[in-house]
Amino acid sequence: MGVEAAGKEEYVNIIAEIGINHNGDMELCKKLIMLSKTAGADYVKIQKRNPDVCVPEAQKTKMRDTPWGKMTYLEYKWKLEFNLEQIQELSKYSDSLGIKFMVSVWDKDSVDLMAAVDNTISKIPSALITDLELCAYAREKFQKLIISTGMSTEEEIEACVKACNPDVIMHTNSTYPCPNEELNLRYIQHLKAKWTGKEIGYSGHEYGLVTTFCTIPLGATWVERHITWDRQMWGSDQMSSVEPTGLMKLVKGIRDITAAIKFEPQERIMFPAENIKKESLRPKPKA
Repeated sequence: MGVEAAGKEEYVNIIAEIGINHNGDMELCKKLIMLSKTAGADYVKIQKRNPDVCVPEAQKTKMRDTPWGKMTYLEYKWKLEFNLEQIQELSKYSDSLGIKFMVSVWDKDSVDLMAAVDNTISKIPSALITDLELCAYAREKFQKLIISTGMSTEEEIEACVKACNPDVIMHTNSTYPCPNEELNLRYIQHLKAKWTGKEIGYSGHEYGLVTTFCTIPLGATWVERHITWDRQMWGSDQMSSVEPTGLMKLVKGIRDITAAIKFEPQERIMFPAENIKKESLRPKPKA
């Protein structure tokens, strides 16, 4: 069969998840945004919380050693948050680079804040998909909504989908880092079969990139990985994040894989370059 059987590449949207790895530092966050653009990611994402709402009462007054000295856990969580003006600045900076800026929202206050900046897209993190009121509220505010399914039963995922009709459902194991034998990557195939009409993605927290690459032939069209400037930096998410070189490899690998699997199963295709090799290597039929 000739190359007239043209293939179609399934585009994979890549989210570089800064999360809280910026440690409240605007310049570090901008460096990570620039890195994400340079690597070729489609989106860069941080997390937004109102710690007064999100931090459990029993944890608020507990003391914590931090890079800023000893302080209560609530004070520490506020150190990691950007305000409205800062988020507006980060969004404009991303726009100037040509990469889309988005936020995972952890409460209604954060939904309102981010929707006022850009209501194009947002995400409900795994920890919050059982908060059906929040999920439904975010659905009203954003044009595109993503959910992650970590820590959730099948019934909890069904309830979330019913409550907010997300556009993208991401398979996730929320263990940081997640051992390979618990990644259960073929759950992606289950999601694709069950939620036809939805886009299915993968948010990974494992070491390395190979298992994330595996999600592409399984059908993931959205991929998210946490990124960091240096895994030795302060923060709970740093060690399970991808460093600059790793992010470059991740994006290139995903683009290469989508090109390599673009043809549907069919009879073997003979490409021009291989036909040239055939002329030089295969013995000519005897007259």
